[in-house]
Amino acid sequence: MSEPIPPEIRRLKELIEAAGGQALAAYPEPYKNQWQIFALLPLSKVQPTPFQRDLSEAHVERLREVIAKLGRFLDPIVAVPAPDGGFWTPNGNHRREALKRLGREYIAAVVVPDPQVAFEILALNTEKAHNLKEKALEVIRMYRALLASEPTRKEKEFAFQFEEAHLATLGLIYEKSERFSGSAYVPILRKVDRFLDLELPLALEERERRAGLLLEVDALV
Repeated sequence: MSEPIPPEIRRLKELIEAAGGQALAAYPEPYKNQWQIFALLPLSKVQPTPFQRDLSEAHVERLREVIAKLGRFLDPIVAVPAPDGGFWTPNGNHRREALKRLGREYIAAVVVPDPQVAFEILALNTEKAHNLKEKALEVIRMYRALLASEPTRKEKEFAFQFEEAHLATLGLIYEKSERFSGSAYVPILRKVDRFLDLELPLALEERERRAGLLLEVDALV
């Protein structure tokens, strides 16, 4: 490979080493040739994104048992730089916790220099399928994080990250009522709800209004 390593990848390598990790290889991935680093990261420096779903105890234990039985860790997580100097993983929290319980100190990771990848959590998370409540809660947590960091951007700009428009509305409801039967309303919401052409603060107000209406309807049935 004759391409020069980009400056941002050199800086990422320094960040990995400063955190006590090992940058094993820097390379352009095969789809769009975007550079990333394969590394061993200290588990103590890797945390889930703050808007991620809660751990499934059963899934962590299954992973722990499988890794122990195989005697190998074969599925690297994705990681991005975190604001505190450590790393966030948008798709590997169960594997991180399983290795931690096995007494390991490091985890294999594909480290991407772009922190925005952390918001591709629904697309990246393939280790355990989300149920509706988990998806909705992750979306509304992402929504608030983006509202704090990029308040002038419009909701429709995050269609890929949020996946479906109604998930933000349902997330607001699930925060208030974990037993809400959201799946009963998904077919109609998919037909009528669209991503809003509003900046995030105004869009969230509209989502809260819609959540209130849906709760009123639910109270009548």
